[in-house]
Amino acid sequence: MTPYTQLDTWIDTHFDEQVKFLQELIRVPTDTPPGNNTPHAERTFELLQAMGIEAEKHPVPDTEVRAAGLQSITNLIVRHRYGAGGKTIALNAHGDVVPPGEGWTRDPYGGEIEDGKIYGRASAVSKCDFSTFTYAMRALEAVCKPAKGSVELLFTYDEEFGGEVGPGWLLKHQLTRPDLMIAAGFSYQVITAHNGCLQLEVTVHGQMAHAAIPESGVDALQAAVQILNVLYAQNALYKSISSQVEGINHPYLNVGLIEGGTNTNVIPGRVSFKLDRRMIPEENAEEVEAGLRELIARTAAGLPGITVDVRRMLLAKSMRPLPGNQPLVDAIQQHGKAIFGEDIPALGTPLYTDVRIFSEAGIPGVIYGAGPRTVLESNAKRADERLELEDLRRATKVIARALHDLLS
Repeated sequence: MTPYTQLDTWIDTHFDEQVKFLQELIRVPTDTPPGNNTPHAERTFELLQAMGIEAEKHPVPDTEVRAAGLQSITNLIVRHRYGAGGKTIALNAHGDVVPPGEGWTRDPYGGEIEDGKIYGRASAVSKCDFSTFTYAMRALEAVCKPAKGSVELLFTYDEEFGGEVGPGWLLKHQLTRPDLMIAAGFSYQVITAHNGCLQLEVTVHGQMAHAAIPESGVDALQAAVQILNVLYAQNALYKSISSQVEGINHPYLNVGLIEGGTNTNVIPGRVSFKLDRRMIPEENAEEVEAGLRELIARTAAGLPGITVDVRRMLLAKSMRPLPGNQPLVDAIQQHGKAIFGEDIPALGTPLYTDVRIFSEAGIPGVIYGAGPRTVLESNAKRADERLELEDLRRATKVIARALHDLLS
């Protein structure tokens, strides 16, 4: 029996236990916002201990957590060292997730199973890969423990807000420095690059006045509309900017939230909106931000009585493929094809993740884990998020086999 067959058999034998582990993870909410994530870390710690796995708790100071717009974060690290020499491979999944929202037909925190699927918020993104990575490591140690190198499980809680107090905090404090890393993803492609994301809050100030005498005020909403029209017009220009990374097409700008005004019969004196600008890997994030700020300021300068404040909410740079990631790509593609019976392409994705923090630190990485072909199929960030259990089983086998190869 080959090591690969032994790994597969161990995972099959323990799969019901693995699914129950995922159900327990789904049942502890990690809605972000508000971002009270420490209770989930504590529960994960308990569940790992019950398996005989010791984890380190790394609570982030409250001042730093609240400055990031969250309530509590405790990141976890599991370190398994197998011998001197060899590479350290980190497996990173995030426990924070957007709130459930409306439209669910099942309990978003129930972990219910029906027709071979498990339902719940974060079932597909990315509590599932707490499970994938844990059981891949357990299988490796049970049947073909490496003689050298090490595996680190990094379970962090700041992907939705950018990652700076999640993996960014661990790297900043030198608590981890792997040679290679794999982050939570989906099963049918290995992701080597992704878009960046810039989020700005734009506040337009005018002069509030009675609607019966509009000339006595300066309408901030009308001014905001003119600024918004100029911003939205950029999308037509962005379509002419093409990425060379397969799976990524062009930049895009979206305004997702608008607030302002005091009453129907009052000229609004203040309006704010929040924009999201997706950046392809070829773009320079600082230049994109400077260009948008200049465009907003120039437009506002032509509007008498109007002033504008611009506040950066998030700057998540693109993930660019690093030359050292090829062993990861090769191992996942080889075993993905063997397990799934089809080619696993190496692609870019228009999403952004906290993986780019590792690539910025010079650590080669890829995105791969349990999930469908597309985000839409999983209902991630929508009602009735779900995961095919067979994808969970097979992705766990791919990761276990890949770890075997990388540490041999």
